[in-house]
Amino acid sequence: MIAGHYEKMLQEKSVIRELSEFAAARGREIGYENVFDYSLGNPSVPVPDAVTETMIRMLRETDPMALHGYSPSLGIPSVRQRVAASLRQRFGLPYEEEDIFMTSGAAGALAHALRAVTVPGDEVLTFAPCFSEYFPYVNGTGAVLKLVPADTETFQIHFEALEEMLTEKVSAVLINTPNNPSGVVYSAETLINLAAVLNKKADAYGHDIYLISDEPYREIVFSGVEAPFVSSYYDNTLLCYSFSKSLSFPGERIGYVAVNPACADAAKIIQMCGQISRETGHNCPASIIQLAVAENLGITADLSVYETNKNIIYDELKTLGFPCTEPGGTFYIFPKALEEDARAFCEKARKYDLIMVPGDGFGCPGYFRMAYCIDTEKVRRSLPALRRFVREVYGVK
Repeated sequence: MIAGHYEKMLQEKSVIRELSEFAAARGREIGYENVFDYSLGNPSVPVPDAVTETMIRMLRETDPMALHGYSPSLGIPSVRQRVAASLRQRFGLPYEEEDIFMTSGAAGALAHALRAVTVPGDEVLTFAPCFSEYFPYVNGTGAVLKLVPADTETFQIHFEALEEMLTEKVSAVLINTPNNPSGVVYSAETLINLAAVLNKKADAYGHDIYLISDEPYREIVFSGVEAPFVSSYYDNTLLCYSFSKSLSFPGERIGYVAVNPACADAAKIIQMCGQISRETGHNCPASIIQLAVAENLGITADLSVYETNKNIIYDELKTLGFPCTEPGGTFYIFPKALEEDARAFCEKARKYDLIMVPGDGFGCPGYFRMAYCIDTEKVRRSLPALRRFVREVYGVK
């Protein structure tokens, strides 16, 4: 007998992936250059030359067993040391090798972090709008994800709702800043207030409440925006990072968990991640990719195109009358649709070959996401289609 849980999930596939597949199929009909595909957050800038050159040099010069053999279960020690040193230098917290666990991207980091600090039946809180895949990530551990409603004025944290939902059953709070899908960066004030609430509730309940900070977009922050380092604000923080966006490297599946050295049970959590790997079959990311990123921790891909694209799209959306909070980072924007039903709105947009994702799956019905990690030239070419769509369907002048 096959597993009914996963059979049921076949009926609940990712809307983002389905729209991306639709865009690809439509592209085969009319040419993909004529499909304005804002569905999938796939980085659109090249990997830095330095990373490519590092890998070529390693393949030519490094002992093949070091490149292609199994790494230790917690990751290659020299890589963990370099990641810790980079975090110490950048953010001032005393990370060491024993605080770092190498993973297969941020998803792998979240899989380990969630299992390390929850047991089945626990509740995990996150904040709307949130990445839709958080639901299977959390619920698959046996914990239950609960969604705190959005503050749609700012897309910072809705603290009144958080206080109501932060019951004794909550063992962890999951945040994502800069945020997918809103592009908003949580302010220092937001993080200070969040830490105060978590400390107060942990004291009241007599147990630790962990903060899991999902940070794959940490390096994509726009001019004039400050992106505070979350772990500096709350001791019990598990940072989950991916190089997918910073190095334009998503197919290589490389990231890490970094446990704040001041975290309760910090000495155990990384060791526990190795045991979680045994249970889940994670078994370490590729050795060559670990070694390659370790030599390139101080660089990023040229991420400036995302701010260029954001400015073009945000200005156009505001001109057309869309209520919209300006992103402070990432390559996403999350406007309010021009009708209450964002699914219907996005369905109508498809007739103009505009592929956008309704906000329902992100916990924010009535909004929609555009992933503008596409060529700037294509962004500009999409604007006439967007204008025609809202003029003909919604009567926008």
